[in-house]
Amino acid sequence: MKYVLVTGGVVSGLGKGVTASSIGVLLKACGHRVTSIKIDPYLNVDAGTMSPFEHGEVFVLDDGGEADLDLGNYERFLDINLTRDNNLTTGKIYQAVIERERRGDYLGKTVQVGDIESMPFIEALRQFQFRVGPGNFVCVHVSLVPVIGVVGEQKTKPTQHSVATLRSLGINPALLACRSSEPLQDSVRSKLAAFCHVPADQVLTMHDVSNIWRVPLMMQAQGAHEVLCRLLGLGGAARIDTSMWRQRIAEKWDKLEIPVTIAMVGKYTDLSDAYLSVTKALQHACMAANRKLKVEWVEASNLEDQTKEEEPEAHEAAWSKLRGADGILVPGGFGGRGIEGKILAANFARTHDKPYLGICLGMQIAVIEFARNVLHMENANSTEVEPATEHPVVVFMPEGSTTHFGGTMRLGSRRTVLQTVDCIAAKLYQSEQYIDERHRHRYEVNPELVDQFEAAGLRFVGKDDTGTRMEIVELAGHRFFVAAQVGVALGTRCTAFALVAASAFLLLVRSASLLTCLLRSTPLPPRPPGKLDHFLSGRATPVTSPAKGGLRPVNNDTIAALTAAKLQL
Repeated sequence: MKYVLVTGGVVSGLGKGVTASSIGVLLKACGHRVTSIKIDPYLNVDAGTMSPFEHGEVFVLDDGGEADLDLGNYERFLDINLTRDNNLTTGKIYQAVIERERRGDYLGKTVQVGDIESMPFIEALRQFQFRVGPGNFVCVHVSLVPVIGVVGEQKTKPTQHSVATLRSLGINPALLACRSSEPLQDSVRSKLAAFCHVPADQVLTMHDVSNIWRVPLMMQAQGAHEVLCRLLGLGGAARIDTSMWRQRIAEKWDKLEIPVTIAMVGKYTDLSDAYLSVTKALQHACMAANRKLKVEWVEASNLEDQTKEEEPEAHEAAWSKLRGADGILVPGGFGGRGIEGKILAANFARTHDKPYLGICLGMQIAVIEFARNVLHMENANSTEVEPATEHPVVVFMPEGSTTHFGGTMRLGSRRTVLQTVDCIAAKLYQSEQYIDERHRHRYEVNPELVDQFEAAGLRFVGKDDTGTRMEIVELAGHRFFVAAQVGVALGTRCTAFALVAASAFLLLVRSASLLTCLLRSTPLPPRPPGKLDHFLSGRATPVTSPAKGGLRPVNNDTIAALTAAKLQL
């Protein structure tokens, strides 16, 4: 086992996660198996209760772990599935120690950590490097080299101080990853090498690039993989091959020209990291569909009538973005702020045949809007927003906790059973039976109202394995109106060998592009790749379903209808 420690200094947000992911990409391209662990110093046990405004999105893992968004970067770059054990926090460590003390594991002993209570991880890693021995541990330090003054002078002092502090704690960085707006000047590199006790060829310039997928290539060009393999006693540096990564991802993104505009209607739009997985899924889908992505961030509350009275310019700007978009996406979220604006966005998409994708809360929004305006349930709402609503179309899940918020939601990978293959979801996932996706929610569609919704044309084509919890909904007769309780953005991948775009996002981009392409006489985006043709022309009856009672048989007429639908997609 070999270990690469990535640390950061001077300021936060320098890109430690992308640097660590890029190192993993290079080592994987050299033929090695890699995984990642994120260490956070805060006292929260996990990221589940933190504000998206402060820390960005909460990334949900297969086992239900609520983790830092960097774990999403690791999974997307390295094509691996991580667990809650891959995200350590000070709170998680302290909780484990206190539980052991209360259980009596330390009976008769004083539990203490000397004078390092605020730095348990640094001290643990300092000791760990000696435990694993030389040749098994390498530290890469990410630091800032700012540019001061109109002459553009690159300053090394912040990095010198940062390295000195790290060395005083007992950890000596072997490589410096220096963040800067432009490539490091040779004199600056030499100065850093001299004053930070690092060879010049191990001072990496990490300057701004056109997209983050170029970062591994930038590191490779400077021989980072060779240095790491040499210091860790690993082979494979000579046979590294990142040509597919370069051609299919890094260079392809920069060459996209035909635009597609997606309106992202949310409540955390001032911080794009709050929807990082969603934007990454859109980027991956656009690369697969050969479209240049433009995201229009629409603050949901600005669509509401109250904003029209108080800030008419913001109201008009928000509606202008919504009307001008090729497709509308309503992501997840919590709380009542902006709910009415999201409902208005869903109504606009439904009544104007505008492609719509709702995720988690976005599905609940679609159901509330349909209840109000099609089923005429006046003021229908979620009990999260209005506990005493006359028409509770979205309700609190009975197994949820009303007193504890950390780790009490319906979390992690859950199975969704498709109720029929005659639906968009079956084509998207190329599946006749079920899909497995990650969840993070406390509220669900009221199962007592499902029959009324379906009678009016809102089809719940995906349910949980009990058949009582609604997972995927589609609107009959609409060009593309799909919403899912599942976190469809969390499974998207971007690897050296294949771009795995979340299917729902890919079809949203395709659907949003169709009308634009016809108006502009531009080529249609390619059909989603995969085994869809084989699936549609295969057996007439699906295999046994894990759902209770199985699936409906598929007759030849249905196969023909699906094939025709596939050609239109």
